[in-house]
Amino acid sequence: MTTTSDSPRLSQVLLFAIAANFCFVLALRAQTSDSQTANENKSWMATTESQSDNVNPTRITESHSQSGNRTVDKQSVQRRGSDGHFEPFQDIEKESVQVDAATVRTVTRTFGWANGVRTLVQVTEEESQGLPGGDSKVVRATSNLDLNGNLQLVQREIEEAKKTDKDVEETKTTVMRPSVNGGMAPALQVQERRNRGANDTVESKKTTLLPDSSGHWQVSEIRQVTTRQEGQYRSSEERVSRLDSEGKLGEVSRSVSKESESASGEKRNTLETYSVDVPGSSRDGSAHLIERTTTTQRASSSGQQITEQQVELSNPGDPSAGLRITTLTTDTVRPSASGAQATRTVQVRDSNGGFGIVSVDTTKSDNVHAIQVQIAPSQKPK
Repeated sequence: MTTTSDSPRLSQVLLFAIAANFCFVLALRAQTSDSQTANENKSWMATTESQSDNVNPTRITESHSQSGNRTVDKQSVQRRGSDGHFEPFQDIEKESVQVDAATVRTVTRTFGWANGVRTLVQVTEEESQGLPGGDSKVVRATSNLDLNGNLQLVQREIEEAKKTDKDVEETKTTVMRPSVNGGMAPALQVQERRNRGANDTVESKKTTLLPDSSGHWQVSEIRQVTTRQEGQYRSSEERVSRLDSEGKLGEVSRSVSKESESASGEKRNTLETYSVDVPGSSRDGSAHLIERTTTTQRASSSGQQITEQQVELSNPGDPSAGLRITTLTTDTVRPSASGAQATRTVQVRDSNGGFGIVSVDTTKSDNVHAIQVQIAPSQKPK
């Protein structure tokens, strides 16, 4: 493996960039539609160009290919160099192999570029296995580049899902990280129980546990979600409880999501978040509305899909004034015989109260199914 003197620092920058640079691509990434045929999914390409204020322009290319039991997905990020030309910045390659009817092995490799040299900075290996009775097990190991230019195991996850009853599924995920004494030690555990009830009601409870100084598991957070479906209307409520400074578990936030679809096919989603922590003020023992996100999605007669989202936040300078619109996002997808093109425009409120465009991202793909906008994902049970 070839390394450079910049590799350790580069690896940290690139790993952070995974979250920072792929926001638009993840929102417009390929999604498999139930109505698609296998042939339509075998191969496609998509290119996204991003123009943002105070951010170096980037170009992200994605490709998907499938041959037999092997699927390969690639993402390549380029950024504009000092000479005005785009140069390689980061590559992510994901290869999945269907070993047998119940087992899938996936390897994801992240590469960084320095001085014109491509260097491997992270590898994630995953094996997903279906078990009798509807149970499943996933083992995932992540290795990062260390200061000496070698890959070292930094995290291991074991996820086990079991159907304990016809409508009940329980999942336990254990995360292990390097121990000060060497080897790997449990660092976090998540236990989730999902129960499907009458009238398409789904209740889930996710408990996060952390080890104490003696190595015993202690509850750190509990998330409870209830989802209901009534015809064209869908609602979801999430309550989050965490430990306070006295070690007592108390509710800190609540989110309420409502979805509907009109007779004309327009979809609308409203997500309101209440919290005991209000920016600009101290806690008073009650939860207050701090954020509202409203998303509408509609299609034109020509097949063009338009998604509009507005985000309202409380003003830290005047918490009692209520919410105000801070961000407007518009996504437009235009299908054609040769593929599709999507444009995302983000506007942000400035100091004068007006809205200025801060970024414009454009994605082009040779497969119309490779671009699907969903900037306000529903809280759907797995």
